[in-house]
Amino acid sequence: MSTVFNFTFVPWFRSVAPYIHKFRHQTFVVGVPGEAIAAGKLPNLVQDLALIQSMGVRIVLVHGFRPQVNEQLRAKGHEARYHRGIRITDAVVLDCAQEAAGQLRFEIEAAFSMGLPNTPMAGATVRVISGNFITARPVGIVDGIDFQHSGVVRKVDTAGIVRALDMGALVLLSPFGFSPTGEAFNLSMEEVATSVAVALQADKLIFVTEVPGIRVRPFDPPGDDNPIDTELPLRDAERILAEGPPPVQPTDPGFYLQHCVRACKGGVERSHIIPFAVDGSLLLEVYVHDGIGTMVVDEKLEHLREATADDVGGILQLIEPFEKDGTLVKRSRTEIERDIANYTIIEHDGVIFGCAALYPYPEARTGEMASLTVAPQAQGQGDGEKLLKRIEQRARLMGLESIFVLTTRTMHWFLKRGFQPVAPDWLPEARKRKYDWDRRSQVLVKRL
Repeated sequence: MSTVFNFTFVPWFRSVAPYIHKFRHQTFVVGVPGEAIAAGKLPNLVQDLALIQSMGVRIVLVHGFRPQVNEQLRAKGHEARYHRGIRITDAVVLDCAQEAAGQLRFEIEAAFSMGLPNTPMAGATVRVISGNFITARPVGIVDGIDFQHSGVVRKVDTAGIVRALDMGALVLLSPFGFSPTGEAFNLSMEEVATSVAVALQADKLIFVTEVPGIRVRPFDPPGDDNPIDTELPLRDAERILAEGPPPVQPTDPGFYLQHCVRACKGGVERSHIIPFAVDGSLLLEVYVHDGIGTMVVDEKLEHLREATADDVGGILQLIEPFEKDGTLVKRSRTEIERDIANYTIIEHDGVIFGCAALYPYPEARTGEMASLTVAPQAQGQGDGEKLLKRIEQRARLMGLESIFVLTTRTMHWFLKRGFQPVAPDWLPEARKRKYDWDRRSQVLVKRL
């Protein structure tokens, strides 16, 4: 039994180690809606946040309280009212919101103070600091509706939050802000988390939500044939928001996505939407290669796109050295020109630094990823993974269930990213006929 455990634990731990190194000293802003706390997810979320902080990540936690406020309003016979997805906060609602915020902050601080021997963070101490870090202003009157005590963030006390993080504390923020005259405003968790992430220029903004992420076809019903899009470029996220109806409910595709887009435009390179229904979703998203939810990526520093006929020369120049040393099978200019629609490229400042092609075999519900190449000067920066993600995304949109590669030298790179070896006989019939038995390429498959 211990031998089996070693074979599973050791490779897993080694695969996680690079992410531990990468995220040490980085700042994550984590938004947790009140629905997660109402669903009983707080104890495990707190354990995971404490574990992440113990690995050197600086954490700002913003909690919501939507269902808790609504519950108090129902008890008082008072109606919860919204417009454009924003709560209208009258005096009764403000009173309920202040009471709910105080109760939730107490529960969260108590959860971080527990030193239970049977938890992953036995013996750990997490100092929690909260305070009046948010200055707010009123929403005002919109569409003729007075939002009263509902507000939006005017200013974030960045210096104060950074001082608390520098002390090793976890910063806890409630969705409240105060005016310079001392007036309290009810804010949304999403607004606070996004504003704080932008103000801090955080490395990640993570929403732990009611939804599992953004679907490949966001406005179609969920299902196995409409999986979660694990990596969404900023421009695609903007397109989804433009095509869909205005988001009103937290379960609408654009509800959290609009805040991820705003964060990315504000300088936060990675924003995540992950499900609180899955235990350990925070750890799975942060420390596992493929993650579990949707990551919105700002790609303005580089351009990942489908190739055009104008890119043939750049692709040939890129792959030629790898063809000469035998890493890649040689392809003629005619072949690449014919198949150019199958290629995805990464370019920096107009120069192609990476490419990959997808050759679908629809009858077998699979596709071949070929010519995955990254220029030597750009290797080690994650461009290969970005190309792989895009090829996976293209394959899913085609309705394919897997992708496969043939390789003689880069087998371990693919194994680390979820591919499994199979015999050449596994190949689709049309591809099997073209298999070069002299080259003896390894066949690796990844299920989508």
